[in-house]
Amino acid sequence: MIPYLVLNNEKLQSIARSSATSQFGSKISADLWGESFFWMADTAWELLHRLDYAESVHYLKTRRDQGFNVVQTVILAELDGLQVPNCNGDLPLYELDPRQPNEAYFQHVDRVVEYANELGIQVALLPTWGDKFNLKWGGGPEIFNIDNSEAFGHFLGQRYKEASVVWVLGGDRIPETPEHTAIIEAMVQGLQAGDGGRHLMTYHPYGGQSSSNFFHDADWLDFNMHQSGHHQKAYPNFKATLADVQREPAKPALDGEPCYEDIAIAFKKQNGYFDAFDIRRAAYWSVLAGALGHTYGHHSIWQMWTPEIPGAIQPRTPWSEALFYPGAYEMGYMKAFFCALPWTELRPTESILIEGPKEGPDTIRVAASLDGNIVVAYTPFGAHFSLKLSEVPSVGYWFNPRNATRIPLAKLPAMSGIHRFRPPADIAEGNDWVLVIQS
Repeated sequence: MIPYLVLNNEKLQSIARSSATSQFGSKISADLWGESFFWMADTAWELLHRLDYAESVHYLKTRRDQGFNVVQTVILAELDGLQVPNCNGDLPLYELDPRQPNEAYFQHVDRVVEYANELGIQVALLPTWGDKFNLKWGGGPEIFNIDNSEAFGHFLGQRYKEASVVWVLGGDRIPETPEHTAIIEAMVQGLQAGDGGRHLMTYHPYGGQSSSNFFHDADWLDFNMHQSGHHQKAYPNFKATLADVQREPAKPALDGEPCYEDIAIAFKKQNGYFDAFDIRRAAYWSVLAGALGHTYGHHSIWQMWTPEIPGAIQPRTPWSEALFYPGAYEMGYMKAFFCALPWTELRPTESILIEGPKEGPDTIRVAASLDGNIVVAYTPFGAHFSLKLSEVPSVGYWFNPRNATRIPLAKLPAMSGIHRFRPPADIAEGNDWVLVIQS
């Protein structure tokens, strides 16, 4: 049985504090306790560091209206977040000491988190980027040890005890030494002591890794997060999702950092750039493999880039324009699509795919309910395929993930057995379709 995030979990009590409805019908409030939570996140690592409050309001309102209900961001940011002040001129710490937080900096964090919650957006909050405990690459500096890590965690846990946040440890790093692990565990202890253990926790590793590789058995890890990353155009992220949801003890899982829209493939512009199709494929692949939802990212948005400031890995679109790239809207369509179905009843069911691509960039993913009454299949290139159905469908349609339109099936299967399906239009990369059949 695949687990999902459910709002009556005692650690999600704070989520019920906020109530907001967007054009996609996303609502988190006390009257929805017991409903499963479809995680639809945006990646905004530099939000708290580079945007002022007015810009933050614009960003959050836009993402809310596009259908997002989670924002992933960082307090001690990656891009020289310790030594370059925020837009108000404030650094987060005095003397680079986690025991000496700057109240002015955290008042800004408070305002942004509070406003996000008012919009119904949960903040997946990283206390620090990973270079502050495991430099590896990037700017650092390494400032954390076991003692000050616990103290900083306690400060954050207590400060945001009543906020709608999910704690995310790590920050594009993995623990490579016993000391790294001890620092992470100490911060966890501090967070739990500060907030009474009321918030969910997960871990954000670097590309090709999952939190399950290091902390799956830890009591504090409530769900697994893996990063499929930005190195391969058709990275089969569903394999990592499947591996995580099949682990014991059972825990929810998702791809917390897939390919970003508008980032150069493998960070080299001669390889071309990930586009909206790459975003959709990664999302549907992972969700139909049992993920609790998905995380979107745009290369300019995560770093809140403008031409006036240095950019990491050659961004080419100002963040205020990147907000309206098609991939973001299409993630909202995806969330609305799944939330209109009994999506938590779906299980990866590749065994009923009799004919159709099962490997490579055009891999078809299929999920079905245990009783066979609902089947959902995603074909990235619009390839024809055959399914073995155990029930006689009474409703069937093609869902267009590019514009959220539906096309009824011209002819429904008349009986159980093997049936062939032909998506609309020609077979081509990016002509992706989702088949839904229900009895």
